[in-house]
Amino acid sequence: MTPRNGSDGFGDTPGFSDYLAVEWKPALGCTEPASIALAAANAASLSSGEPRSAHLVCDARIYKNCYAVGIPHSDGRTGILWSLAIGCFLTDLDAGLECFRGITPEILEKAGSLVRSGGVTVEVDPAREGLFVGCLVTGAAGSGGRAVIEGGHTRIVRLERDGVPVLEEGGDGSVDAPEKSLRRRLAGLTFHEMITLARSLGPEDAAALRKGVDLNLAIARHGLGLFPRSFVGLAGEDPLTRLSRLVLAGVHARMSGEDFVVMSLAGSGNKGITCSVPLALWGEEKGYPSQRVDQALALACLVTSATTHHLGTLSAVCGCSNAAGIGLAAGLVFLEGGDAEVVSMAMNNMVGNVAGMICDGAKIGCALKTMTSVDAAFRSASLAHNGICIPFTDGIIGKDGARSLRNLGRIATTGMTAMDDEILAIMQEKLHRLEND
Repeated sequence: MTPRNGSDGFGDTPGFSDYLAVEWKPALGCTEPASIALAAANAASLSSGEPRSAHLVCDARIYKNCYAVGIPHSDGRTGILWSLAIGCFLTDLDAGLECFRGITPEILEKAGSLVRSGGVTVEVDPAREGLFVGCLVTGAAGSGGRAVIEGGHTRIVRLERDGVPVLEEGGDGSVDAPEKSLRRRLAGLTFHEMITLARSLGPEDAAALRKGVDLNLAIARHGLGLFPRSFVGLAGEDPLTRLSRLVLAGVHARMSGEDFVVMSLAGSGNKGITCSVPLALWGEEKGYPSQRVDQALALACLVTSATTHHLGTLSAVCGCSNAAGIGLAAGLVFLEGGDAEVVSMAMNNMVGNVAGMICDGAKIGCALKTMTSVDAAFRSASLAHNGICIPFTDGIIGKDGARSLRNLGRIATTGMTAMDDEILAIMQEKLHRLEND
């Protein structure tokens, strides 16, 4: 893996290929545990001898998203302590978000010993508002290595050996990560401009989108096999229930640690599944031209990234509902012939519906939230196509969809801060009890 520098490398208006390079990435398992493991692997590579201790400092939302989620290739291990311990023994520093593929039985045995010895510790830094992972690993010879990831899940900004920097990439927060910079630019576009950008995708862009759809469909279809037949057959022939159930199955499988690479969107594999699976299948089943389906998915991705800018990379609210669900609604509007005005109406409908769905970390329960968001997206788009829109006089709804998204961002980043603190406190209390049982 090559760490990025402080510049995003884009011109005034990024092309869609530029967008995909930053926001459409393969990932094995949940992105936050993989980020921790990647930091631990890099830190361990700078220490001497077998790892004897690992101390993690992270932001509160990284902690939430690693608290209970499954780890691929780990025989059912879950959570932040195992993510950190396993990372200490991974050796492929170029694996990025697919680093868990390097797990072996020997690594699991060593990681287990490290956890049981009490050598793995975690500290939450409440002052960190953005994505932050700092890992210090001490080896048997007494030397220590430190790695810091900041701003993006694989963006290593600092490496140290025994306190001496060997890499510094603007990790003081003064320079935006490419993801953050790109999302901010997208959030400044009108829906009409986003539609124009979505229509600009070329054959290679479309192929990249389709590759992601295939990956996400594979885990969704696999995930159906994890549920009893009575649940799988519950929907009958109702297409909306069937599509939302597929998304649920894919997210459930991913959060359980099933060995499937997915295509992540805006830093989240669950967002990628939520946007791509129902939109691609709906377009296919309705017989829309493949180019139109590709462009609809492109718009869904762009709106998801723009909304992620307002909410934050890791948010107090559920990103799958409040970002990917919103992006899906925009893509459905475009797919069925709606223009920027109808997209705006659908955004108001979504904000008036799913705003406030909390994020209490990445876990299998996220699957039900994504199912809810898919249902909301289809209904919001359908209402908008029929001229029905939640009015400006209601609650946090703005005069148009763009202002509604900004208002949603205010609720998520400022209004729900105390709620986020309480969620963190509850999780830490639970982890403390587990450690002492």
